[in-house]
Amino acid sequence: MKKKIILLGASGSIGTQTLDVIAHHPDLFELCAFSVGKRIEHVETILNQFEVHHVCVLNEKDKKHLEVKFPDVHFVSGDEGLLQLASLEEGNTLVNALVGSVGLKPTLCAIEHGKDIALANKETLVVGGKFVKEALKKYHVNLTPIDSEHSAIFQCLQGVRKEDVSKLIITASGGSFRDRSREELKGVSVKEALAHPNWNMGAKITIDSATLMNKGFEVIEAHYLFDMDYDDIDVLVHKESIIHSLIETKDTALLAQLGTADMRLPIQYALSVPKRFELVSGERCNLAKLKTLHFDEVDMVRFPLLKAAYECGKKEGNACAILNAANEVAVNAFLNEEIEFLDIEKLIFKALDEIEYIKDATLKDVFDTDCRTRQFVKELVKGGI
Repeated sequence: MKKKIILLGASGSIGTQTLDVIAHHPDLFELCAFSVGKRIEHVETILNQFEVHHVCVLNEKDKKHLEVKFPDVHFVSGDEGLLQLASLEEGNTLVNALVGSVGLKPTLCAIEHGKDIALANKETLVVGGKFVKEALKKYHVNLTPIDSEHSAIFQCLQGVRKEDVSKLIITASGGSFRDRSREELKGVSVKEALAHPNWNMGAKITIDSATLMNKGFEVIEAHYLFDMDYDDIDVLVHKESIIHSLIETKDTALLAQLGTADMRLPIQYALSVPKRFELVSGERCNLAKLKTLHFDEVDMVRFPLLKAAYECGKKEGNACAILNAANEVAVNAFLNEEIEFLDIEKLIFKALDEIEYIKDATLKDVFDTDCRTRQFVKELVKGGI
């Protein structure tokens, strides 16, 4: 049976590569709905390639314009539109490639409507991991990770008993500034920060990679995805990004997943598991050509946001909602050249100090915290920090 896919975030890096996977396997996958944000030009391109009848855009103005141009397509808009797509009867699999905590509500909505989830939206589990896990159990649906690191761990765990796993090891490229000291980070430009040495990713995740906030989020995700204690999840700097992550078993064996930096592999595996299909135009990993791989421990002083992610993850409650919301606003301010690169972490730590921590946070508390934190950090940005 074909997987009928609802793709949220179709114009981003993961979204466009998901479309490529679907296009190369039309006998296996069918696109039945998609969303785009500000890149409205992608709507026409996608509609010319795929027969789709449901599309969500960010703005009502764009929706009205597209309705005239494509009268046979049902257009919706905004956050409510994302929920309408997530609940469509036609789809049985939701690929969440959105950026930011906006991805949490549609994920929960899709789960409640019995759809399996292929997840690339980190913030869904960072902000609402507890609630997502409860929903998955209640509605008996599956969630498969798309992030290369979590896909690697997921692949390594196939055939391994959970009780035999002693540690998860998440690899990190180190980001755009991995070879610079903190002193050398003063005054770095947005262009420099976006120049990732290994991966071609969206702007926000590339900045998160440079601060290692991205890796902190992945630690929190791994905790929820694989039911591992934070003390049993390590991060290892691996500049080549060939080993995408590892597991360590109780008998000290290390199992790793290796491959080139092609996100289509984890995307396709998330959709095809347990089967594997040809990755069209995929580049094989030539270890003989690589010759050497390098590994280093993470300096938590050099990357304080990774340490903060561990601490927030262990605190639970609304701590991760504060962490994520502050990061989203701070990164956006840096990308808009309103603050310096090192100000990102300053803003995050101020939010963690000032926003009320709620230990037994409800889902409503989490959303309220998200709003309060965003407003708090935006005011700090306006005031010059």
